[in-house]
Amino acid sequence: MAATEATGPEPATGGHAGSAVPPVRHDTFTVGVHLDAPPDAVFEAFADTSVRRRWFRLPGRQVSYRHDFTVAGGETASSVFTIPGAPPERLVYDSRYLDIAPDSRIVYAYTSTVDDIPRWSSLVTVELEPEQPDGTHLRWTEQAAFLTPSAEPEHDLPHLRGATRLRLNGLPAALTAAAGRAGARPREGA
Repeated sequence: MAATEATGPEPATGGHAGSAVPPVRHDTFTVGVHLDAPPDAVFEAFADTSVRRRWFRLPGRQVSYRHDFTVAGGETASSVFTIPGAPPERLVYDSRYLDIAPDSRIVYAYTSTVDDIPRWSSLVTVELEPEQPDGTHLRWTEQAAFLTPSAEPEHDLPHLRGATRLRLNGLPAALTAAAGRAGARPREGA
């Protein structure tokens, strides 16, 4: 029996054209943040959409946003990011909450897409542990699957970890704004 050979281009697979789908690379990192606010206030900074928008956003000009803080709900955001001398990038973030334990734990999965190409998907576990007297230790653990490497794949994990740290750097100011003058005064530390 003679083997037959397919002709023509390969169909697109998962955002990749052709048959050369890059291998998935897996990485995990943890970022810790100490905050001078009780766990319920930190939890609320994730749950309350208006507070969350103060510290958790995509870079660039925001195009759309939706947040449903329930198990099986999620967050969807899109933006256009521009830097001088480069074409604009369309960014999309799409998450689904998998587990929510009030004032204690949030687990969600998300995918980041750049110019319609899924770059990575992650499982994130946020744990809130009380610290004396009225503080919280936030531990963010992210297990990333890099689906499409950048031009410099060795920078993908440091970029993601750095972006997470930058977002969390905005959390103390969001907590202060939410608490007003009578509430907790957050501080960030490693």
